[in-house]
Amino acid sequence: MVRLSNQFLLGMIIDTHCHLASKQFKGDLDEVIKRAERDKISKLISIGTDLEDSKECIRIANIHDSVYATVGIHPCSVTDISEENWLQIISDLANANKVVAVGEIGLDFFHPAPSGWDEESYRKRQKDFFISQLELAVDLGINVVIHQRDKSNECWNDIKKIIAPFKGKLRAVFHCFTHSWESAKPLINDGHLISFTGVVTFKNASIIQECASQCPDDSFMVETDSPYLAPIPFRGKRCEPMYVKNTTEFIANLRGTSLEKIAHCTSRNADSFFNF
Repeated sequence: MVRLSNQFLLGMIIDTHCHLASKQFKGDLDEVIKRAERDKISKLISIGTDLEDSKECIRIANIHDSVYATVGIHPCSVTDISEENWLQIISDLANANKVVAVGEIGLDFFHPAPSGWDEESYRKRQKDFFISQLELAVDLGINVVIHQRDKSNECWNDIKKIIAPFKGKLRAVFHCFTHSWESAKPLINDGHLISFTGVVTFKNASIIQECASQCPDDSFMVETDSPYLAPIPFRGKRCEPMYVKNTTEFIANLRGTSLEKIAHCTSRNADSFFNF
């Protein structure tokens, strides 16, 4: 087991994906952020999922020095958007102070279509929103945070087809990466990053663990996706940004290296990708 050292306690690690605007943090958000800061988590990126959520992420970032924000429409939120000028609203929000990416955007074929929608029309709307936000990110000159979840490979295959024409125009981080190293390689070769949550610590996550052990130092980041997906030994509890250290330590063990090294390289990757 790799133990924490005084060098690590100087603080390098970044939680690149957390949902601080979640209702689960409504009662103690300030304490959650302070706990992360006390554990020397140097930056937290609060991820937007719809218009109001994105605005709240910006508000939180503007009152906490360690917090940054992204803005975007999550694929599961696309049917809730009634504003015809939603893309302009996202564009305006993206120009706000401390906004570092467009996201969380992408496709989700795991959850069924909401009431009043069939699967075909729901998935088409997701793709339309996804492509529009990719194009917006290119126009704005910033990178994107991608969500991909499915019960099969259909969503994953569509994601790869949609992102392919944007090679060289923007970079993406594929958040909560749960695919194989073979699946990760072409994305990394195209300049994108992958990011690991606490799922990598789960006993049945051998495919993800293999990927985390093989990907190059400059190809991945770490995150919590809090309040979801708490790592071992906190699985089943509300996740917090401070737990990103547990995930980082686990990956260091997988790779047979020091926690300091993984903290350093993932923070360096985040600094470059989000251009803080």
